[in-house]
Amino acid sequence: MELLSQLDTLGLDVDPALMTSLERLVDELLRWNARRNLTAINDRAEIIEKHLVDSLTLLPFARTSRRMLDLGSGAGFPALPIKIVCPLLPVVAVDSVGKKIDFHRHVARLLHLADYHAIASRIELLAEDVAFRNGFDLVTARALSSLEQVVALAEPFLLPGGRVIAMKGPEGRVEVKEWQSSLLATRWSIQLVELRLPVSKSERCLIELRRTEGG
Repeated sequence: MELLSQLDTLGLDVDPALMTSLERLVDELLRWNARRNLTAINDRAEIIEKHLVDSLTLLPFARTSRRMLDLGSGAGFPALPIKIVCPLLPVVAVDSVGKKIDFHRHVARLLHLADYHAIASRIELLAEDVAFRNGFDLVTARALSSLEQVVALAEPFLLPGGRVIAMKGPEGRVEVKEWQSSLLATRWSIQLVELRLPVSKSERCLIELRRTEGG
């Protein structure tokens, strides 16, 4: 199934003119991966579904945001696909692995992605920088850590009323049940969106967390 067809299956409206840039991202990932081992997935079709399409399930959240931070971005997912599809959205991506950040920067130059910043740092260290604290209304984390840890890592970066989106597999349902009471007690609201990727039918959970009033 072609990329555009997969996105259509999920109800994600993406300008067909952007497919060339998204496919170029896949080309570059495959080329770099052969030399620098950026991701365990080496099959093109699998990269399209499990990196690109998976990342773009964030579109409904990204399109209503003003500035996005992607924590533990790895080889650039979801940050790079979101930036390609939402070119006016300022995006910051952070990862502690330098070769992965080198890839971000290469793609940003190649595709002329304005206002895209890739930072090689530990998340905890970046949180100490006043330029980034309380600076984002959308903070994302894809398969990063436990739900409780994601909230702890993301909180210093959030603007009042901002959202954290934890992207997980089927284990996300279990984590929501496990942590819901403690998160609600500390004034976090939780919404769970469940979906399946169009080819493999792999389960995905998008967990939206917001600090409620008075939190």
